[in-house]
Amino acid sequence: MVITIDQWSKYVVRTDANWQYFDIIKGWLAFHYIQNPGMAMGIEVLPTYIIGYLTLAAIIGIVFYLFKLLKTANWGQVFCYGLIIGGAIGNIFDRMFMGIIQDKSGFMDGHVVDFIHFTLEINGWSVFPYIFNFADVAISCSVIAMFVFYKHLMPEELKNSAKPATESAE
Repeated sequence: MVITIDQWSKYVVRTDANWQYFDIIKGWLAFHYIQNPGMAMGIEVLPTYIIGYLTLAAIIGIVFYLFKLLKTANWGQVFCYGLIIGGAIGNIFDRMFMGIIQDKSGFMDGHVVDFIHFTLEINGWSVFPYIFNFADVAISCSVIAMFVFYKHLMPEELKNSAKPATESAE
């Protein structure tokens, strides 16, 4: 679902000029279409294709970890990892194919389509100046949920191994 919603929303914003610069809630939330060649929050430390291959390696690693974890994981943990994987795949699709779709470059040379922008300013200072997409929302919400609810999302075997040595000796 994350991949479908992400790719559909990016397609609509990318192909329909009416959605590229659109105030949803004036002064708070808008669509501002950009193409991000860098990493999260527009950080450009590495070339796009290297970021793409590193992201692909991370996706593969997370998928293997999740398959290993399935025996002990609860539904919340599987759901959170599913959101992360879905969001990462949504963004890696952009890196893999946007360069080809837009005839600008080749495979793994595309930029990620971003468009969701919180425009709130306080005393001329932008509260959250970054522009993001639905895949980023899925990843961010999942990571935050995993931090906030880590006691509920941690697999049983990790909970048991985290007990102090005096308790496990009893």
